[in-house]
Amino acid sequence: MNNKDIQILITDDEVRTRQNLRDILSEDHYKITCAGTLAAAKEMLAKKFYNILLVDLKLPDGSGLELLKETKKINEETLIIVFTGYASVESTISAINEGAFAYFQKPLNIDELRLTIKKALKMQELSLENKDLLSRLKELSLKDPLTGLHNYRYLRERLSSEFKRAKRYILPLSALMLDIDYFKSINDIYGHQYGDLILKEISQILTTAARGIDVVVRYGGEEFLILLPDTNKEGAIMFGSRLLNTLTEHIFDSKANKIKLKASIGICSFPEDSVNTESGFLDAVDQALRDAKELGGNKLSLFKNLNKKDITAMLKQGGEENIHKLKQKLFKLEHRVRQTLLESIYAFAKTIEAKDYYTGEHAENMVSIAVGIGKALKLSESGIANLEHAAILHDLGKIGIPDNILHKKSKLTKGEYDTIRKHPQIGAEIIRTVHFLNEVVPIVLYHHERYDGLGYSAGLKGKEIPLGARIIAVADVYQALISDRPYRKAYSKKDALEIIKESMGTHLDPDVVKVFLANLESEKSGAKKYVKKS
Repeated sequence: MNNKDIQILITDDEVRTRQNLRDILSEDHYKITCAGTLAAAKEMLAKKFYNILLVDLKLPDGSGLELLKETKKINEETLIIVFTGYASVESTISAINEGAFAYFQKPLNIDELRLTIKKALKMQELSLENKDLLSRLKELSLKDPLTGLHNYRYLRERLSSEFKRAKRYILPLSALMLDIDYFKSINDIYGHQYGDLILKEISQILTTAARGIDVVVRYGGEEFLILLPDTNKEGAIMFGSRLLNTLTEHIFDSKANKIKLKASIGICSFPEDSVNTESGFLDAVDQALRDAKELGGNKLSLFKNLNKKDITAMLKQGGEENIHKLKQKLFKLEHRVRQTLLESIYAFAKTIEAKDYYTGEHAENMVSIAVGIGKALKLSESGIANLEHAAILHDLGKIGIPDNILHKKSKLTKGEYDTIRKHPQIGAEIIRTVHFLNEVVPIVLYHHERYDGLGYSAGLKGKEIPLGARIIAVADVYQALISDRPYRKAYSKKDALEIIKESMGTHLDPDVVKVFLANLESEKSGAKKYVKKS
């Protein structure tokens, strides 16, 4: 969707607010129209389609909620962002219940507003694509005649487009397959016609639970599949758990037989589960469902690359060769899981770059410094790996620091400085639950300790500070000194090295600094030799 084609209607009785928003959003090349009253906005909405409506709740001739309701009647595809200077829990709930996409309190945070508009437009684009696709597929009769849900043929076409989209834009995609436990007994006791009525009721529950962008499919018999675009494994698990609770608590045919059912659910997610083909994706979610059934049903099960049958078959064959094969497979599986998790954590760390560009560049440059020191100190392979992870993740906790503090150009207040000091603890807490990063946690937690004991977070001193944290501290200080910061320009490398030397024994471990300086000297020497040879 081209920004030049996007129509935005701003409705606010404050002239300055309208003008400021028009000027700012015009920079993004949107087509902006303004209205100062409810009546003027209604007239404009009736004449043409607007992608986004920005509306103040308080208007001179009525309420923004009234315009919100009217807009939904005129064109339900228009997404509405509400703002007000008099926010309350009640007004927020009212706006959301009436279908507002987002809610802002004045004065507006323009960066958040811009980001929200982009998100709204992406969702709208997907919704419009869905609408067009649904219209086309109706003609092809790609719906299950009993439940009115999409059928398997539609699923294959939609899965193809969603899988390509997920791969191209590096987006998550999940699938949830659901089977009603012991449904055959319903048909046997009450007959197939009654069973069909229950299937219709189940379909309504699934459709109500799903979002507008989700795809609910009758996969076959009493099996259903829900395709969840833009949803990672954690989101799919939350949705699946809620759905399982809803189904098990629901009373079917409440007026007559009052039946309760149980269900089994399997979940697979891209890219977490390392399944890279559409058919493999369907096979994986089917396998997860079968695992749930094997566990006795009424369960939610996640896809596992290595299943029980693989292990059982290998053990039955016996012999050292097969045990070796099993160990290799387990090792590869563990490596894949670790790699996928690391990539996800690194991607999360990268989001800090959007908050603090310095942090993104800084972390990448620190890796070679920290690893160089670690190798010179002859640390083990695992020790070097821990340094590499810590160099990338040491400032992960800045994700929890407000932008106005990170970007402040003047001196921080005591309260702001105390907030900044919390980022090592925040970062440590984020990665603490990842078992194979347990040795990285103390490095992240203590990388702002000082050799003289005057640092934070715990006031550790000298060799009490973990070696990894002392190494990261040296790399961190050096990179900070030679980088531009909001409150000062970068030091020259010469001046930065002088400051580093002056910090030996106070801020920094003198032994680690000596190794760092020796490494720099070695690099200079190598560069000079190369120049002479050329």
